[in-house]
Amino acid sequence: MEFRLLGSVAVVTEGGDVAPGPVKRSSLLAALLLRPNTAVNVTGLMDALWEDEPPTHAKTVLQGHVSRLRALLAEHRAETYGVELTTQGSAYLLRMPESLVDAHRFEELVGLAGAQRNAADSVRMLREALSYWQGPALTGTVPSGPLEAAATALEELRLSSVEALAEAYGKLGEHGRAAAVLRTEAVAHPLRESLAAALMTALARAGRRSDALDWYHRTRRLLAEELGVDPGAVLGDTYAELLREAGAVLVPAPLPVPAPPVTDTVVVPELLPRAPRGFTGREAEAALLDRAAGGGDGPVCLVTGPAGVGKTAFAVHWAHRRRGGFPGGRLFADLRGFSDTPAPETGVVLREFLLALGVPQQRVPETAVGRGALFRSLTAGRRILVVLDNARSSEQVRPLLPGGEGCVTVVTSRDRLGGLIASDAARPVPLDQLPPADATALLATVLGADRVTAEPDAAARLAGLCDGLPLALRVTAARLAERPGWSLGAMVGELACEQGRLALLDVEDVGVSAALRLTVQQLPESAARAFRALGLHTGSDLDHFAAAALTGTTPARASADLERLTAAHLLTETVPGRWTPHDLVRLYARGLAPQADPEGLRRLLDHYLYAGLAADAAAEPGSQPCYALPADARRPAAVPEFEGRTAALDWYAAERPALEGAVAASAALGLHDRAWRLALAAWPLMLMRLQDGWTPLLEAGLASAEAVGDPDAQSRTRALLGWILHEEGRDEEALVHLALAPGLAALAGDPISEAIAVVNHAAVLDATGECDRARALMVRAVALADRIGHPSTQVLTLHHLAGHCLRAGEYEEALAHVLRAGELVAPDAVVVQAQLRIARGEALAGIGRVEEAAHQLERAAADAEAAGFAEGSARAAERLARLAAGR
Repeated sequence: MEFRLLGSVAVVTEGGDVAPGPVKRSSLLAALLLRPNTAVNVTGLMDALWEDEPPTHAKTVLQGHVSRLRALLAEHRAETYGVELTTQGSAYLLRMPESLVDAHRFEELVGLAGAQRNAADSVRMLREALSYWQGPALTGTVPSGPLEAAATALEELRLSSVEALAEAYGKLGEHGRAAAVLRTEAVAHPLRESLAAALMTALARAGRRSDALDWYHRTRRLLAEELGVDPGAVLGDTYAELLREAGAVLVPAPLPVPAPPVTDTVVVPELLPRAPRGFTGREAEAALLDRAAGGGDGPVCLVTGPAGVGKTAFAVHWAHRRRGGFPGGRLFADLRGFSDTPAPETGVVLREFLLALGVPQQRVPETAVGRGALFRSLTAGRRILVVLDNARSSEQVRPLLPGGEGCVTVVTSRDRLGGLIASDAARPVPLDQLPPADATALLATVLGADRVTAEPDAAARLAGLCDGLPLALRVTAARLAERPGWSLGAMVGELACEQGRLALLDVEDVGVSAALRLTVQQLPESAARAFRALGLHTGSDLDHFAAAALTGTTPARASADLERLTAAHLLTETVPGRWTPHDLVRLYARGLAPQADPEGLRRLLDHYLYAGLAADAAAEPGSQPCYALPADARRPAAVPEFEGRTAALDWYAAERPALEGAVAASAALGLHDRAWRLALAAWPLMLMRLQDGWTPLLEAGLASAEAVGDPDAQSRTRALLGWILHEEGRDEEALVHLALAPGLAALAGDPISEAIAVVNHAAVLDATGECDRARALMVRAVALADRIGHPSTQVLTLHHLAGHCLRAGEYEEALAHVLRAGELVAPDAVVVQAQLRIARGEALAGIGRVEEAAHQLERAAADAEAAGFAEGSARAAERLARLAAGR
C-alpha cells in the first residue's frame, strides 16, 4: 500500500488506485498525509475541507469522513503496512511509515540529489524523483487555503527540481537534453524568469544562441503584456552575458533548409521487423513460396489465410531466411487492412520506401503518383524484396509494386485478392491451420520437448482446442511455461471448459478468444490493468510513455508491464521501444476497455499534448509553440526527451496513427480543446511531408477549434490547413482559409501568429498570380514583425518579400530586404546566412554588379558546403554557372 499526493489523491494498492471517495474525503486524506505521524486538530482539518467558513454541522461531517476513511484503510489491510488512523483528543493522527507517501519520497530524493558530487548521480536521482509526479499535486481536493498552499509549495519544489536536473545535465555536457527538459516547463510557465534564464543558457551552450536570444525577447514581451514589468536581474544578466558572447543583439530562428540533391550512392534498404522467435513448421508453404518467388518477371506472391494463422510471422521468417537472395535490400510495410486504426496513405508508404532507398527527404516527389514513378524507377534494375503485410484490397497493393523484373513482392491478406491475381498474376500461397505435428512442435519450442512428449495426447488435444492457430498456441504455451507444475492435461480441461462457455455466447475465433481470456485472468494485476488499458489506446502500437499515461503509472512500471505482456505473447516488440498487439488481441482488449480506468484515455490525450510540445521544441527550436496547454491539462509522470530534430520527427511519424485517433477520441468525448491542439501537434512533420494526406486531420482540428469558439485555435489551424491545401494544388480552398486566418489571429491578440498567417496568405497569392495583392500583404507582414520585434518572424517576412521582388525583377528592392535580414542574423547561423547570400547574389547580378554577385555566391557555396547544406551549395554553384554564361 502506498499513498499518492503528486497527482490525483489516491490509495495505491496491488489491485490499482483506489479513490478515497468524495472531494472532502480526498481532502481529509491529503491533509493527514501532508502531516503524517502528527496530530492534526479538528479546526485545522475543517479549514482544509471548506473554502469558506465551515457550516455549523461541519464537525459531524468531518467525523463521518473519518469513519469512512478508516473503513477504506481496513478494507485494504492498512494495518499490515503500519498504517493506522487514530483519535487523540480533539485531533486525528495518521500513523504510518512516511516512505509510503510519494511526496515524501520525492522530497527525500531531491534532497539527496542536491548532496551528490557526481552530476550523473544527481541526474539519476532527480529523474526518479520527478517520475513520481502524475499530475498537479493534490488533484481532486477542495481549493482551500491550506491545501492550495501545500500544492503550490510542492509545485515550486518540482520546478526547482527540473531546473536542478537541467543544471546537472549541463555539468555532464548534455546541453541539448537540458534544453529539452526546460523547454516544456518554460512553455507551461512562461512568466517564471528562472526557467527562461536556465533555458537560454542551455540553448546557448547547445550551440543555439539565436534560439536563446529569441526566448529572451519572447519572455520580455510576456512580462510587459501580462504583468507590466521589465525582466528581473537573473533574466537580464543572462541576456547580457549571451550578448557579450555572441557580439549580436538580435538573432532569428533559422530558415527552412532546402533539399540536398539526389546522389548516385546505392543504399541497401532494410525495413523488415525482427525475425519471429521460435518459428516452427510451414516447410511445405515455404517451398511453395520459394517456387512462386523464383519465377522471374517481378513475381507477386499472395500469402492468405484466416486471422491468427501466422501470415505475418511466416512472411517475415521467410524474408529473413532468404536475405542472400535480395542483395538490393528488403522493404516492409504494414498496410493495416484489417486493423481498427486507419490504413496508411499510399503516398506515406511510398515516402518511407524512397527514404529507405536513399532518396533525400526533400527530394521525395510531392504527389503519390510521382513517388510511385520514382519508386518503380529506382527498383527497376535491382533485386529487392517488398513485403506488404495485412492488405485489404488489390487497389491498396498495386501502387506499391516495384518496377524491376528481379524484384519479388510478398503480400499477406485475409482475403484472396482475386483482382491482384487477375491483373498482376499474383501467385497464391494459402496458409491453413497448423497440422497436428507442427502444432505440437510449436508447443515444444516454448515448453521443451520433454514436457510435450510426456503427454502426447494432451498436446494433440491442446492443438485442436487452439484450432491450430499459432497465436492461440503461443498464448497457451506461454501460460504453461510460467506454471511448470501444471500438466498439459490440466490445461486441456481448463481451455475446453472456457471454450464451452464462449460457444454459448456465439463468440468468433473461439480458440483465440478462450486462450486470451484465460491468459488475462491469470496475469498479475498490474499487467492485467495494462492490458485492459490497451483497449483505450488510439493507435496501432505504443511506447512506454503512452502506456504509462494509459495506466497512470511511471514509464518504468509501464515497461515492466509491457514486457510481461510480451512474455505472455499478447504483445510483440516489433522495433525497439514500441509494442504492437496482434489485430485479434487488440480487438479483445477493446472489449475489455469498459473495465479500464476511465481516466486513462484523458491521461493519454494530455500525454500527447505534453510530448507534442517537447517534440516541437526539438524539431523547430526557437519557433513559437503551436499551442499553449489547456488550463486543466494534467502533466504525465514523465515527458519524452528528444535529442534533436531527427528524433522528434521520428516520434511524430511513429505516433501519427495514435495522434489521428486521439483527435477523433477527443472530439467524441467533447474535449475539443484537446482535439484542435492534437491536430496541430505534428506540424513540423507536416511541413516536411506536405503531400502525405494531412487535410482530413486538420479539418477535424478546425471543426473542434470552431466548436470551442477560440479565434487563436481557428487562426493557427486555418493557416496550416491553407498551406497544406495549397501544396495539394487546391488553391481555391486554401485561399478561403488563408484569408480568414490573419483576422482571427488579430482577434485573438497574437501578432506573431497574425504576421505568419499574413505571410502564408501572401505566398499563396503570389504563387497564383495575384502578385500586387501578395506584395501588399508581404509589406504588411514585415510591418507586423517589426512592430513586435520578433527576430525570426522579421527574417521570415523579409525573406518572402525579397523572393517576391526577385521574381518581379525588382533587384534593388530585393537587395535592400536581404541586407536588412542579414543584419538580424547571428554569426553562427551559417545556413541562414548562406540562403541570404544566394538571394543577395541574385539581386546583385540583376542590377549588374556581377563581381559582387559572384563573390556572394562563392561565399554562399563555401559556407553551405561547410555546414553540410548540400542543396545550398548546389544552388549557389548553379547560379554561379549561369552568371559565368552571361544569363
